[in-house]
Amino acid sequence: MSWVFLAAAIAFEVAATMALRASEGLRRKAWAPVFVGGYVTCFVFLSLALRAGMAVGVAYGVWAAAGIALTAIIARFAFNDPLTKVMMLGIGLIAGGVLLVELGATSAH
Repeated sequence: MSWVFLAAAIAFEVAATMALRASEGLRRKAWAPVFVGGYVTCFVFLSLALRAGMAVGVAYGVWAAAGIALTAIIARFAFNDPLTKVMMLGIGLIAGGVLLVELGATSAH
């Protein structure tokens, strides 16, 4: 269940970040409830993942890495932000690092 909570936390964090981008630096105030609510909700789900037994290092690593990767990919299509080969390599390295953290946490048990 902790992974479901973490996935929800990631989804709400990415949605909030996309809403923040859509607000054009808070010039479009209509997006404010979306990003404020999204960030609050993402932390609620993150805390539920931790309460369900997920290690904080794993939860935070996966949450941060997935947030970075998904935000970059979605922003490429939603806002035409750059997504270069170097950026994609960085996303791959982040994914590899998170995998190593997860494997390390699993082998510690």
